[in-house]
Amino acid sequence: MEKTVKMLSKIKKQLHEANYKLTPQREATVLVLLENEKDHLSAEEIHMLVKLKTPEISLATVYRTLEMLTELKVLDKVSFNDGLARYDMRKEGAKHFHHHLLCLECGNIEEIEEDLLTDVEIIVEHDFKFKVKDHRLTFHGVCKKCQEAKK
Repeated sequence: MEKTVKMLSKIKKQLHEANYKLTPQREATVLVLLENEKDHLSAEEIHMLVKLKTPEISLATVYRTLEMLTELKVLDKVSFNDGLARYDMRKEGAKHFHHHLLCLECGNIEEIEEDLLTDVEIIVEHDFKFKVKDHRLTFHGVCKKCQEAKK
């Protein structure tokens, strides 16, 4: 709970610095994101959970909040195999978007916190004269649990 309060305070400060306010609807949306940080929820899933806290909130309000938080780099918008945009909290102090392991059998998504592409970035910047600002990497495969279930 203390971590959630700390993150909420940090996000409120980021909004204030960008001339936005943390309205009750935005706060409810951010709380749902923080409470479900590992779940990579879609806007519709977030809306359903926010409605439990703020019944009058519209899907459009949730969408606008998610877009604003994405622009402010509080969230990252990701797409996996299902074609839905999903939202992922950007880790505090993270220079880059984190990586994912996507199981093609059960759909489970695991996060990799380590930046595995530092050497690749150096090569891209040096050899291609391309300044990397961010990157995304998703490994598609079969998780340990699904592999064991097949044995």
